[in-house]
Order: sequence, then C-alpha cells, then structure tokens
Amino acid sequence: QVQLVESGGGLVQAGGSLRLSCAASGRTFSDYTMGWFRQAPGKEREFVTAVTGSGGSTYYADSVKGRFTISRDNAKNTVYLQMNSLKPEDTAVYYCAAGKVRFNLVRTELYDYWGQGTQVTVSS
Repeated sequence: QVQLVESGGGLVQAGGSLRLSCAASGRTFSDYTMGWFRQAPGKEREFVTAVTGSGGSTYYADSVKGRFTISRDNAKNTVYLQMNSLKPEDTAVYYCAAGKVRFNLVRTELYDYWGQGTQVTVSS
C-alpha cells in the first residue's frame, strides 16, 4: 500500500507559478513511476506528466511542455510539479499517482495509488 498526500495548490494569476508536492509513504518509493493528472469540472481526468522510478525519464502532455517540470527526490519520498506561466485553462484539481508503469504512462488505469487531489485555480 502507498499513501499519497498532495500539497501546494492555490489561487494564482495567469502567468504566475505554483509548486505542487506529493509526499508518499508505504512501499519503496523508487519502485514506482509517479504521475500528475488533473481534472477540470465537467471533464475527464487527464495526464499531465510522469517520471520514472529512478527519475531518469520524464514525460509531458503537449499542453504543459515547456511550462511544467516534474521532479522527484527518492530520499524524501516526494515528487514535485513546478508549474510556470500558468494559464486559466490549467485550472483543475491536480492528483498525484503511483504505479509500476513501464509503458503507456498517460493511462490513468495503470496507476494503483492516488492522492486526494489539490485545487489549482488560475485567474485571468
């Protein structure tokens, strides 16, 4: 079992920045690919970014490339999402997820554990 707790969400103006954190406890953190997903009202949950267990590979949705950066600190069992140049369309609940995922990292069903989510609101 892996427990995930997100933090760092909030309200920010367009063009601003936020840094989300996701603290994990339970199983060996470095065994898991960590992903960030988001869900806006009335929309399906969508992939944002993921990082492999070692931190050696990262993947991004086209909509956030160049603006968002995922990183992880395996010594602290934490994964981060640095979000810059935020846009109103980035407004959503952001979820951290963990899974032993090797392929198709964008698929929500491949992740076994999820956090409770943290709200990010970007005002225009």
